Amino acid sequence: MVEAEGEDGQGCRGDDAREGGRPLVNLVLEAIAWIIDPANWTGAGSIPERIVQHLAISVIVLAIAALIALPIGAFVGHTGRGRELTVMIAGGLRALPTLGVLTLFGLWLGIGLRAPIIALVILAIPPLLAGAYAGLESVDRRTVDAARAMGMRERQIVGKVELPLGMPIVVGGIRSATLQIVATATLAAYIADFGLGRFIFAGLKTRNYDEMLGGSILVILLALAIDGVFAIVQRLVVPAGVRATRTRQLRSGPTRPRAVVGQPVTEGNRE
Repeated sequence: MVEAEGEDGQGCRGDDAREGGRPLVNLVLEAIAWIIDPANWTGAGSIPERIVQHLAISVIVLAIAALIALPIGAFVGHTGRGRELTVMIAGGLRALPTLGVLTLFGLWLGIGLRAPIIALVILAIPPLLAGAYAGLESVDRRTVDAARAMGMRERQIVGKVELPLGMPIVVGGIRSATLQIVATATLAAYIADFGLGRFIFAGLKTRNYDEMLGGSILVILLALAIDGVFAIVQRLVVPAGVRATRTRQLRSGPTRPRAVVGQPVTEGNRE
């Protein structure tokens, strides 16, 4: 280490220059070595403990955001009332910088989990809201009118017609919100000793880039695993009748266009 103990920062710049020249492959391999190191899988602050913390805060945030956004989205999608206002609010919430919101609530509420939970709930509401009202809006109005003509009440139409048929889009919104929460929950470690983000912030502070990159890889793997689960769920929630109709449409569709109107058709050797 060159001038590592210097007080004028020269040593730090020397470290940066040396570490900045490390090949990316070496960084990744060292991060993987850090992940599979048995010492990081036991004791307080281990990888399993951080993963459980990360999932716990993600589930709490998703549950709170879903309780707020899904009923509002279902109401807007069923009635069409307040759609423009809902779109405007969702767009405004998307534009908020998560780190800025987290810092604001952190200064107000202090160290702990309350600030990151509020910030993440604000982040999760727009995709949940959009998925809910888009899912119900996607249902053919003739189907809704037919259900209404059969004597079904509005609540029954929402629960037994619109929600099942729009479920793939609703689940898509939940999937999008969950991925954003899992990816952004690393910021919880910014003002609380919680989750996988702790590895990233601790590695950045101590310049242990193996730990920092290893924490980032763990977050990516966790997000990919959750996305895979939701992809399966999103496929399974399609009602059997709708799935069969889509399959028949795909099988009965033309394999290639026949734009031969007004032109002679050549078949085999005939002209």
